[in-house]
Amino acid sequence: MIDQTRLPVEEIYIECLDYKSVSDAIRNMLIRGAPAIGVAAAMGVSLGANKINADSYKSFLLEFQQICEELAGSRPTAVNLFWAINRMKKVTKDNNDKTVDEIKKILKDEAIKIWKEDIAINKSIGKHGQELIKDGDTILTHCNAGALATAGYGTALGVIRAAWDAGKKINVLANETRPFLQGARLTTWELKKENIPVKLITDSMAGHFMKKKEIQLVIVGADRIASNGDVANKIGTYTVAILAKEHQIPFYVAAPLSTLDMALTSGDQIPIEERSHEEVTRINNKTIAPEGIDVAHPAFDVTPNKWVNAIVTEKGIIRPPFKENIKKLF
Repeated sequence: MIDQTRLPVEEIYIECLDYKSVSDAIRNMLIRGAPAIGVAAAMGVSLGANKINADSYKSFLLEFQQICEELAGSRPTAVNLFWAINRMKKVTKDNNDKTVDEIKKILKDEAIKIWKEDIAINKSIGKHGQELIKDGDTILTHCNAGALATAGYGTALGVIRAAWDAGKKINVLANETRPFLQGARLTTWELKKENIPVKLITDSMAGHFMKKKEIQLVIVGADRIASNGDVANKIGTYTVAILAKEHQIPFYVAAPLSTLDMALTSGDQIPIEERSHEEVTRINNKTIAPEGIDVAHPAFDVTPNKWVNAIVTEKGIIRPPFKENIKKLF
């Protein structure tokens, strides 16, 4: 995987040889983005299972469950993490009559299948979502929901890529996305590689450009979506959604169906990760705040469904009323 903490200065690839290194990579945001975390977790489960020394399904399962629990504890908000682990658990349970070596092979095949499926899903999201973009539009993004956040192609950036590939002349404004700067470091890096016109702006500039009518739509990814259409995404998304509503600009979310958590009735039930104070007080190991200052650092916020115009999935575009229309896809 690319070490995303080094971008855009260095393009460094790291190799994870065991599940603990995968867990650390997820926890420390070397890899991030809900779909990418899910794929990495599935591969981590397979790596862990491969090294289990057991001669029976029962003894294999005991250690296997510990591996799954450790990976599940790496980050709390992105539902794809738990979705992928649960899928690997189900495969194991469904093959409890096989030998341990056979189960290990099945788990490896399943992890690779999840990876390939994610790329196909993202391309399908792009195909559906690009219909929302008109020739000449300027699009605002927040955080990074591109190839780096997935197994490849991207969700929100996948929609932008698909519009560009369809020949639409578009422009992108990328919010820097403090404090981890995913927009500044990652989104601009991806779009620049694709030669898609992009300008970097600070998070506080979005309202200014909306007021000047220089933004035609907003599209973001998601880390978890409740069954009523409430959306958890990187901190600052809530603010962008309110600004878009005030300026009558469509606010779209692009995410695979695996990001929808049908067990949650509203976004109030989505756990919000609190991350290290140092991510706020330091940039590139340089201190930007007084020593010892108290810090609040929720990594995500929840945008109520009333401010979302549509959710783009691999099965098509979901529009309000979300509660009823989301159910139709399950």
